[in-house]
Amino acid sequence: MKKFRARYAPSPTGHLHIGNARTALFNYLFARHHGGDFIIRIEDTDVARNVEGGITSQLNNLKWLGMDWDEGVDVGGPFGPYNQLSRLELYKKYAFELLEKGYAYKDFKEGSEEFAIRFRVPENVLYEFDDVIRGTLKFESKDVEDWIILKDNGIPTYNFAVVIDDHYMEISHVFRGEEHITNTPKQLMVYDALGWDYPTFGHMTIIVNEDRKKLSKRDTNTIQFIEDYKNLGFLPEAMLNFLSLLGWSPKDDEEILSKDELISLFDENRLSAAPSYFDKQKLAYINSRYLKALSMDELKDLTRPFLINHGIKIKNEAWLESLLSILKDRLSYGAEITKYYDQFFHHDFVLEPAVLEEIKEFDNEVVIKGFMDAIASVDFTDDVAINQALKDTGKALNIKGKPLFMPIRIATTGEAHGPSLPVSLSLLGKELVMKRMNKTLEVLKGETK
Repeated sequence: MKKFRARYAPSPTGHLHIGNARTALFNYLFARHHGGDFIIRIEDTDVARNVEGGITSQLNNLKWLGMDWDEGVDVGGPFGPYNQLSRLELYKKYAFELLEKGYAYKDFKEGSEEFAIRFRVPENVLYEFDDVIRGTLKFESKDVEDWIILKDNGIPTYNFAVVIDDHYMEISHVFRGEEHITNTPKQLMVYDALGWDYPTFGHMTIIVNEDRKKLSKRDTNTIQFIEDYKNLGFLPEAMLNFLSLLGWSPKDDEEILSKDELISLFDENRLSAAPSYFDKQKLAYINSRYLKALSMDELKDLTRPFLINHGIKIKNEAWLESLLSILKDRLSYGAEITKYYDQFFHHDFVLEPAVLEEIKEFDNEVVIKGFMDAIASVDFTDDVAINQALKDTGKALNIKGKPLFMPIRIATTGEAHGPSLPVSLSLLGKELVMKRMNKTLEVLKGETK
């Protein structure tokens, strides 16, 4: 049996975005699942649009996502070179072969001896192929005009070069976006003219935004580039997991899957032809699941740069660990730590009506004043001492459990539920805790008038 070989062939005209990353991933998962090869080939013939550093950005972000490849412009391989500008003589050879055989003709530039080579589309031919995702697709040659395969500057057009490359690199399967469906008839013409077998094609669904419109680089409501997610503190394992669900699903519909699980479960026959919805909430949920699995050291390494860049002074490692123990369950990505830090320490302390309703049944003022007395001489750098003050307050007032903790939590954090109260209070500091409790007493006094 012929070895399965799949490829991802980006142009260095921009950085890695969601659509291209998904294309690379499905080719990668297919190759790895079937024990085949995954190749990265650079299609760099559109010189005017090539972006400096575009290739490096593409490769670095694919590596960040966790993909590796068997052959490519950076690792070499037996079918190189792996960028088109280094293969111009090969394209020229086959363009002139088609010219000699009558499948193509010279298209002279007006008033010049320079010419392009144009493919002669045959008459009354039906082109069809079996698409892995969409079934049998058919095209009539009468709907395609003669088209240029080699420009007068010696640069091949996409639809010609891609055939030569895929044949020479022995690509067995081509998974790509559905915008390439209309390119396929031209490519089949070249395969037929040169007497080569077609690869197996699979044209993937488009990705749509929340308005159910095709995701495009102009869509400013959705982050487009993988590097931006990296810079926001999303985890590569989570991004890989999320991308795999854009147009594919495993049989059991499980959503949290490691790379090894994705490779094991991948089935190209479960690729969907229906548009894939880029669900930001699902991405946040998946990333939060991966964040929760991080060790404390890993979480500190992830969030520390965001805190520092936000101008927050990290007092010591114990302080940072306490902060993360309070805020980690709220995080859906690393950069969010600054938002929740600001909310936690906000000085415009507000008690929402719904929160106040939760403590009206308790003896709030007595509990709050009792706790204020208990912490008057307590060292707030020690959450054990704060915890003892809570116990002392309960003993002095003969109150315990919810009637004790709920009023104090709401009066100091503005929330009815949350993580360790002593740790929260230690982080807030005595001055801010006292200020908030005094404000709460004022609000409660106003409520009773």
